Amino acid sequence: MSTHFEIPRDWTFRDQSVVEAFDRHVREQLPFYELVSGAVAHIARHYLPEQGTLYDIGASTGNITQLLAETIEKRRIKTVSIDNAEEMRQRGNGFGTLTIADATDYDYEPFDVAVLFLVIMFIPVHKRADFITRLLDNTRTGGAVIIVDKLADHSDYVGTLMRRVTIAGKVASGTSAQDIL
Repeated sequence: MSTHFEIPRDWTFRDQSVVEAFDRHVREQLPFYELVSGAVAHIARHYLPEQGTLYDIGASTGNITQLLAETIEKRRIKTVSIDNAEEMRQRGNGFGTLTIADATDYDYEPFDVAVLFLVIMFIPVHKRADFITRLLDNTRTGGAVIIVDKLADHSDYVGTLMRRVTIAGKVASGTSAQDIL
């Protein structure tokens, strides 16, 4: 299998090349992916009660529910994964129900945990505040909305440092210099 993935000009999860390369691509481009995924699962466990409800919003291939599978099963957690691309279903490896829908229009039931892992950047800016407010309004007392997103901060030395850490991680993952550039 080729390790090169030509990133489409108009990125969409409905593009078959994106679907096929997604897991490898995200780990290559975001060297912290496994570490942060594990941290999100660890945090979510602390907010998921017996027979609670978990939403994995923007589930893609199901990474978060895979990491939470044992907890989901033992605590009998109702798990709803939401993704807007039917094409991602074929690569889906998650645990629980997968619903194909626009997360910003979805009718959420009260829940204990909602995870938005690398999702906000794909939601139109004008919809973000209302969407997050609706999630917070549906979060049960003691619950959590966990948001992880990629942020480009080029304004100071921390931004420079984060770019360097990301590049070092890409090199460590075996990404070629040409692909990094």
